[in-house]
Amino acid sequence: MKLVVTVVGKDRVGIIALVTKILADNEVNILSINQNILDGFFNMILLAESDESKIPLVELQKILREQGESIGVEIKTQHQDIFTAMHQI
Repeated sequence: MKLVVTVVGKDRVGIIALVTKILADNEVNILSINQNILDGFFNMILLAESDESKIPLVELQKILREQGESIGVEIKTQHQDIFTAMHQI
């Protein structure tokens, strides 16, 4: 299953490292990352493949959300189909 992970918040050291470590620890393969910083605010969108992962999506969402909160960023994780449907006109 393809996932879309979005991260938004005040820029700080270690945001990408935190997200990618959680994904790697749970055997989620990163396909693409796009990130930028504008006026001190960090924004990232990451596309990943979770076919090899044993963790349920809801559990991965919880881990990423909680770890994001611990460093002051918002991390959302969605199935790619849901993300696409939400962002179509």
